[in-house]
Amino acid sequence: MSQNYRVLAINPGSTSTKIGVFEGEKLVYEGVVRHTAEEIAAWGGVIAQAPMRMKLIKDLLAKENIDLATMDAFVGRGGIVRPLKSGVYTINEKLLDDLYHLPSASRHASALGGIFAHELGEEYGKPCFIADPVVVDERNDIARVTGLPDVERTCVFHCLNIKATARKYCKEHEKDYNNTNLIVAHMGGGISVAASEKGVVIDVNDAIAGEGPFSPERTGSIPMKLVLDMCFSGDYTKEQLYGFCSKTGGFVAHMGTNSALDVENAMLAGDEKAKMVFEALGYNVAKTIGEMATVLKGNVEAILLTGGLAYSKPLCKYISDMVSFIAPICVYPGESELDALAGSAIRVLSGEEDAKEYLG
Repeated sequence: MSQNYRVLAINPGSTSTKIGVFEGEKLVYEGVVRHTAEEIAAWGGVIAQAPMRMKLIKDLLAKENIDLATMDAFVGRGGIVRPLKSGVYTINEKLLDDLYHLPSASRHASALGGIFAHELGEEYGKPCFIADPVVVDERNDIARVTGLPDVERTCVFHCLNIKATARKYCKEHEKDYNNTNLIVAHMGGGISVAASEKGVVIDVNDAIAGEGPFSPERTGSIPMKLVLDMCFSGDYTKEQLYGFCSKTGGFVAHMGTNSALDVENAMLAGDEKAKMVFEALGYNVAKTIGEMATVLKGNVEAILLTGGLAYSKPLCKYISDMVSFIAPICVYPGESELDALAGSAIRVLSGEEDAKEYLG
């Protein structure tokens, strides 16, 4: 892999945009453009925010004397577009159109990653990509079937960090990523637990649709009859129920906070409710890891714990005590999305991987 390619990686969030300049695998500059709630509200919806947020990115890079013309490629976080296979995608007109107009994409800030990368690529005449968006779907067909013929299991998960962590493990342990079976648990505001068979995620919980472990902000799986009772009780609006799935479930519902650190500290201070809820999260992650071990028929090289919650030693120990009989545990705290984006672009530039065409 060449060490000379210069790549700008762009990772937009709801109130900030993280950017990184890479020379090969080395991060030479990292910056964050933050936006107040008032600014976001004044700019309007996600797509309407694009011109001003792009200007602020350029202003920051100019202030740091970073010449965008020296970049070999631009890569952005992929939005919630149509389901696709894992990989690096050239931003073509079809992809750009979906980022702008597909409702699932245009309502989420991640769409701006591809939009910004495309704008810069056009301006400077350089390649532009997205890589491993959350809608990657490479599951076996049997993993899609539910008990209702009209309802198919969906797939939205933390693909970018899960794939990057698996690659990192394989590089460190001199394993062939495309010939290694791993279980990777990304634990953050949402939680994804993936069965990776020879580089392909053949099964994973849908981290935003109310499936899998509960998390600091999400309910995870709940018995369907109880949910139906809630739906028709008259006590909740549709928006409230959707909120439980993505923002107001988990620790938020139990403890009034989405801070895992606050819940952990309360547990360590003797709060029995905090202890029960904190350990229940670990219990559910471990149980889902066990499910994914059966998907891999027990042939598991290692179990990887990653994401922000992986900084918690008590949580990782709790999970490890339950699942270490399956395979060795490796912990990779945090998430290196900028590194993962840049690495994806560099694999294409160096000829190690071919960019895919988005067909929609």
